[in-house]
Amino acid sequence: MKNVNEKSNKKLTRMNSLKDILVSQYFVIIVILLVMGITISFLSPVFLTSRNLLNVLLQTSINIIVAVGVTMVILTGGIDLGVGSVVALTGVTLGTMLKANFPIPIAFLLAVLVGAFTGIINGLLVSKGKVPAFVATLGMMSVARGLSLIITGGRSIYVFPKSFLNFFGIGYLWFIPMPVVIAIVVVIVAHYILNQTRFGRYVYSIGGNAEAARLAGVKVSSMLIMTYMFAGVTYAIGGTILTARLNSAQPIAGNGYELDAIAAAVIGGTSLSGGVGTVWGTVLGALIMGVLRNGLNLLNISSYIQQVLIGTVIVGAVLIDRLRNNKA
Repeated sequence: MKNVNEKSNKKLTRMNSLKDILVSQYFVIIVILLVMGITISFLSPVFLTSRNLLNVLLQTSINIIVAVGVTMVILTGGIDLGVGSVVALTGVTLGTMLKANFPIPIAFLLAVLVGAFTGIINGLLVSKGKVPAFVATLGMMSVARGLSLIITGGRSIYVFPKSFLNFFGIGYLWFIPMPVVIAIVVVIVAHYILNQTRFGRYVYSIGGNAEAARLAGVKVSSMLIMTYMFAGVTYAIGGTILTARLNSAQPIAGNGYELDAIAAAVIGGTSLSGGVGTVWGTVLGALIMGVLRNGLNLLNISSYIQQVLIGTVIVGAVLIDRLRNNKA
């Protein structure tokens, strides 16, 4: 009995330590976000205007949505490099259907199914084929981009129904842009799934120790497939919003989205080793990326220099993740 109590106390201590680490991470992230905002506001008085802040949220909404999917994949100990390509593929699928006068709900549903299907393929390769997630999703990156170019012949698809543009792109719910509203809904749903459902607990357990989860009765393969499928759905939603915002479906859209999404997740406290992280942390990470990009644009920093700075932030985030894991 004494040994059981000691083990329970040790487990409780580890859980409390993990919570303390997450709370401290959130505090640091929020402080960094505030410092960035204050600094940029001194350098550019335009930054703190309501119009610009809404613009930051609008620009960040797609990254938040796809980063939520990436977060769930990383929580299982995986990675997804095909984000941008799947965003493009689902976007051109949607655009093709709308151009053929399909009803908007049907076109959107088909795009979501395409995104989910790419996720299922990734999940099967990783879980059943034992292909490393890096290789499987790298292959999907190429396949999805190639299919986007084949479907469109390398050309963009233009002119969509105004109702589609209003709902997914340029419309507002009261004073909040619709893409931001959709991002909020996706975040709330993902948070509920991860924290209030058995599936969410399994995601964390697989990332913590897949073999232990399997021995405990978790159907690891099925859970991985469902996780990648959920991620594919978020990419489809992101592709839909991007198509509506641009009023065009472009086969080359989404370049670099995977880097921004992974960076948002890691900056927000999601461990690349799996098992640790939250959706709200990812939202904060995405906001840091969005504020940084917006600030650099307001300060007229060259796009080439921006790439260097963003790359440095990503590498720094990964380095911090490794140091964080060592501390944990």
